[in-house]
Amino acid sequence: MLCKLPLALCFLLGRALIFSSYAQDTPHDYLNAHNQARIHVGVGPLTWDDKVAAYAQNYANQRISDCNLVHSGGPYGENLAWGSGDLSGTDAVKMWVDEKAYYDYNSNSCAPGQMCGHYTQVVWRDSVRLGCAKVTCNSGGTFIGCNYDPPGNYIGQRPY
Repeated sequence: MLCKLPLALCFLLGRALIFSSYAQDTPHDYLNAHNQARIHVGVGPLTWDDKVAAYAQNYANQRISDCNLVHSGGPYGENLAWGSGDLSGTDAVKMWVDEKAYYDYNSNSCAPGQMCGHYTQVVWRDSVRLGCAKVTCNSGGTFIGCNYDPPGNYIGQRPY
């Protein structure tokens, strides 16, 4: 696209567009999306942890060739997401949080045939550290993983 504004404005506009395309994948963006869900159920905020994020990045790098949603089996709680295009980190968290509609606190279970374990990990009261990573897979899709320390989703325990 040819910019018909003065060169300096074209440069600034271009930089703003580039910045905005990454604006939903920063540690702050991941934290904000998680912590908004946690506030709604009275759970304390998560903090970003570089060690947990490095783990998430290492595992995401291993998924570049296939983009498969296979859990790492590591020491952290883990949520994974895949998108056919450029899925943003905040959109991945939104998908997980949207599972709240299927979670019944009274029975501490998911509605029949539905998933809600991603949501319960997001709001797990004992998780305090977060690290997330995003990669573009060879197929062109997006793989996003978030890890939680300590992990959650223990059978028989409520998330909050």
